[in-house]
Amino acid sequence: MEGARAQWPELVLALTVAGAIAYLVAGVVARLGSAILRGIIPDKETEALFVDRPQRIIKLTIFAVTAAVLALPAMKLAGYRSRVGVDPEVLGRWLFNAGLRIAIICVAAYFLIRTGSAAARRFEREMSRGSGLDVVERTKRAQTLSRLLQKALTIAVGAIAVLMVLRELDLDITPALTGAGIAGIALGFGAQTLVRDVISGFFLILEDQVRVGDVAVVNGQGGLVEEVNLRTIVLRDEEGAVHVFPNGEVRTLANKSKDFSFYVLSVAIPTEEDPDRVIEAMRDAGTLLMEDPEFKPHILAPIEVYGIDSWEPGQVTLKARIKTVPLKQWTVGRELRKRMVRLFKERGVIVPIPKMDLVIERPRQK
Repeated sequence: MEGARAQWPELVLALTVAGAIAYLVAGVVARLGSAILRGIIPDKETEALFVDRPQRIIKLTIFAVTAAVLALPAMKLAGYRSRVGVDPEVLGRWLFNAGLRIAIICVAAYFLIRTGSAAARRFEREMSRGSGLDVVERTKRAQTLSRLLQKALTIAVGAIAVLMVLRELDLDITPALTGAGIAGIALGFGAQTLVRDVISGFFLILEDQVRVGDVAVVNGQGGLVEEVNLRTIVLRDEEGAVHVFPNGEVRTLANKSKDFSFYVLSVAIPTEEDPDRVIEAMRDAGTLLMEDPEFKPHILAPIEVYGIDSWEPGQVTLKARIKTVPLKQWTVGRELRKRMVRLFKERGVIVPIPKMDLVIERPRQK
């Protein structure tokens, strides 16, 4: 016991020196990795997310591996003999060989995933630059493809890294791969619906039918598209409810914000009113709306008034539409209706009032 106590000062000193060396090595490697990342991602806005955070993780990993590798020779140099049944030399050789390779695999996998995410974010930003209607469309498509590629890259790199680590641990992965292949064939027969969903999702994304951020009606249910995956489409309606549709079960899909949108409105007037006077007021309201700086960027064409669309007892219905940028048709339409109501009041346009004719018949006296 006294001999062990006498070894403690030398042991603490040796471990301190090993920790200091590991800290210096980790700092040098982390700075080198950061320089490489900044060369790949020369974007100041992305550095905090994809450079600074990986730098800390790489530094911590390198420090832990280096400290573990140097600790055993330092303990041996200090004259410390472990009473645990583990040969320090064997453990040290394993750390230098398999342990170091496992650490490199983990760091490389993390580096690839973060670099892929950074490239996807930069792709989104590059597609969002510029002005005009096509920017909105490019941004939606870039977001959809970016999320899909990030998920695919994470799954692929993670699976390959796990298999490589298992191999470094002297675990035979051939039976696992063979079993996975057989299981995949069996699942292929039993999961035909899943395969159908994936194939349908692939062509849905390839043909650019709907993107993240669009307003669409899927199987009669409308909402904002939040996710477009290989297997499902996720919508959120105006009440906040989330609707998930497997791609293979999408029978009807109406995209209400592809390239441009129309706001269609109908105005009912009594038969006594002059339709030409009402049509003029509707066009004047559309012109005033286009001259408003707040709404002018959202309007792509002047209002189109079709004329009388239907004729019912006591009233006729005028139909019109206005072309807008995607997702702005409701904002423009509500303001257009408000301005029409204001102009109708100013010009004395008569609006139909529901009426009920009541006929009272008295029985004839004999």
